[in-house]
Amino acid sequence: MICGVDEAGKGSVLGPLVVAAVAVPSENALDGLRVRDSKAVSPKERERLYPLIRKRCRVATIRLDAQDIDAIRTEMTLNAAMARTHARAIDKLSPSCAYVDACDVNSFRYAEMVKGNLVRECEIISEHHADVKFPVVSAASIIAKVTRDRVIATLAKKYGDIGSGYPADPVTIRFLETWIGEHGSPPPIARRSWKTISAMLAKRTQRSLMDF
Repeated sequence: MICGVDEAGKGSVLGPLVVAAVAVPSENALDGLRVRDSKAVSPKERERLYPLIRKRCRVATIRLDAQDIDAIRTEMTLNAAMARTHARAIDKLSPSCAYVDACDVNSFRYAEMVKGNLVRECEIISEHHADVKFPVVSAASIIAKVTRDRVIATLAKKYGDIGSGYPADPVTIRFLETWIGEHGSPPPIARRSWKTISAMLAKRTQRSLMDF
């Protein structure tokens, strides 16, 4: 059994981070699906592939909400948290070998970080752009992306248009600025430990002092 692991939402300022692991007897199990890195696949195609991957493969997902991430970051770096979460996803499937998308500039160091968090023994192959190089990681990328996108859609029904949740998204920034302006603090779905949020709060405080 081999496994691929990837995540969606790591750099997002709003919403969850989702880690997905996909396990198959061999990469031949994905033949015919034409899986690719989720960023290279349209939303419609990702939704089409999602149930097909789940039907052919064993799948495990872990969701970390904004409050979870903020709490974790008081204890460890984000890379350390990613290694721990990747290991948790791998342990759920008990493969003999797992391919992971390296979350550290040093891919070998990241492999050791993941290994150090495993409960069950497993060979870890850590590479940058693994979601492009290995179909099983591409499949995990699609599962993670679709899972997160569905959560974002649910949050949008409650909070209004929040965009993609990423700092580079003008819709997300506009939502955050409006919310903080009206409520004086970030929404519950925001990662308070992110520089984007601290900068907005500092800007608001500065304006208040100037008004005073």
